[in-house]
Amino acid sequence: MGKSTTAEMFEAEGVPVHSADAAVHRLYAGRAAPLIEAAFPGTVEAGIVDRARLGTAVVGRPEEMRRLEAIIHPLVREEEAAFIEAARTSGASLAVLDIPLLYETGGEKRCDRVAVVTAPASIQRERVLARPGMTAEKFEAILASQIPDEGKRRRADYVIDTSRGLDAARDEVSSIMKDLLGR
Repeated sequence: MGKSTTAEMFEAEGVPVHSADAAVHRLYAGRAAPLIEAAFPGTVEAGIVDRARLGTAVVGRPEEMRRLEAIIHPLVREEEAAFIEAARTSGASLAVLDIPLLYETGGEKRCDRVAVVTAPASIQRERVLARPGMTAEKFEAILASQIPDEGKRRRADYVIDTSRGLDAARDEVSSIMKDLLGR
């Protein structure tokens, strides 16, 4: 259980949630594919980005990763802006942006409050390495591109520790909602 599960808890409470990861998946199967193929030839098959091939092209290669981010981040932000406008139009009192590299991309500037989802490093490692296609090398490259967890926790308005289980995380989500909505 991590960031996505925690976002689902907000969603279960009726809060609209925008997942940057889901947006990337949609974009890789749509309008980002030709842009990525142009920048990284051989990474798209049948109009869909092959994540394994793209990973080979960018993981552990900071300059290539920056090129990819220069393509995908503006597209994700467009979807995010449309989501926020739709949430505002629908009368939502609160909306959640589920963004993996929030601080690293300056995304906290687009937020009124920030909740960081955390767990001890050993648990994070175990969870990430359990994902299909994840390797220790990829995990280390991901960590190298991120602000250390301690720094994120210090900067956050709220910290949700998911190492204590689902019920404790749900309680923290409820507490955050009460604080934000004045309930």
